[in-house]
Amino acid sequence: MGNLSTTADDILACARSLIIAGGYNGFSYADIAAVVGIRKASIHHHFPSKVDLVRTLVARYREEAEAGLANLEGQVSDPLEQIRSYTGYWEACIADASAPFCLCALLASQLPVLPEEIGVEVRAHFRSLSQWLASVLERGAQQGRLRLTSSAHDEAEAFMATVHGAMLSARAYGDPAIFGVVTGPHLRRLALRTD
Repeated sequence: MGNLSTTADDILACARSLIIAGGYNGFSYADIAAVVGIRKASIHHHFPSKVDLVRTLVARYREEAEAGLANLEGQVSDPLEQIRSYTGYWEACIADASAPFCLCALLASQLPVLPEEIGVEVRAHFRSLSQWLASVLERGAQQGRLRLTSSAHDEAEAFMATVHGAMLSARAYGDPAIFGVVTGPHLRRLALRTD
């Protein structure tokens, strides 16, 4: 039984890297089979269709992101430092190419051509991330650590768009440093005082 979950995990990990490299339509089960070293029938055993595979992948990605944010909340109490840590996570992932792009941001750009079951999961990720950011920004404003120029919800949406846009710019220029160039001014604007 342990091998089954390992195989499914390997399939999901492979699909994730292939989607980040080439999008939803940029891979097939044959590509996964070649990388993982299994037959296409084995992939169909775990995930009967590509929709099942990617929907499962996005749901798991969202769960991992939510767990990561909860862990950040438990380790870092200051809202400004939480925002900086979130941005720093992506900056490090882009710099070392371990996670050069948010899976859901990439899939969001393809929503018009994605099956609805996948779109539902992508939108759920964005709602979850937006809610977390809004709660951190609201708490930061209440504690006098962050300066908001609009509602916490609107600020969260703008911040999320900045982070995802910075990923896109870093990819477009082939320069991981661009991520910090784009996100830095937004972080400085949010900070009520400099540390």
